Amino acid sequence: MSGPPPSTARAEDDAEIVAQSLEQSELFALLYDRYAPDIHRYVARRLGDTVADDITADTFLIAFRIRSRYDRTRANARPWLYGIAGNLIGKQRRAEVRALRALARTGRDPLDVSGGESWLEDADTRIAAQGPLAGALAGLSAPDRHVLLLVAWAELTYQEVAEALDIPVGTVRSRLNRARRKVRTALGADPAFVIDVAEVA
Repeated sequence: MSGPPPSTARAEDDAEIVAQSLEQSELFALLYDRYAPDIHRYVARRLGDTVADDITADTFLIAFRIRSRYDRTRANARPWLYGIAGNLIGKQRRAEVRALRALARTGRDPLDVSGGESWLEDADTRIAAQGPLAGALAGLSAPDRHVLLLVAWAELTYQEVAEALDIPVGTVRSRLNRARRKVRTALGADPAFVIDVAEVA
């Protein structure tokens, strides 16, 4: 046998799981079990449930195919997976902006055509993405919006966002600061009240 059986894989270390999955491909399912619900929830908040199913599946398929290139110095695979999902979301950017603008204009979720569960499923999301905020998010550049939503919706740390997007932490801070400033301004906040988040973090 070339490695430990699935039940003895070091579950706390994603890098070890990825490494072992090169010989025992079934071990990669541990990462899916660990992170797929979070990836799906994040994509659904941005693009809707139907697209989230496909993007989540594609995220893990791509991750599995390129797992030999995973940086094993990173014990946590979560940022890597969000980076892959982000690239796939980027291909759907126009749909996301259209949905945000429609929500800003009408206050109605454009992806809720059935009257059932909508793009914005829970109350805190519905409140957060209503009208003016949706318009403000749609007005951000794709890189700024992506950083803001990885922090706000995926709850990644600045370091994890940097790893996910393969950019320096300083760039994360500046994009996040710019995005927050634009959103606050769009929502009518006093520009003097806008705090430099780089100093707070």
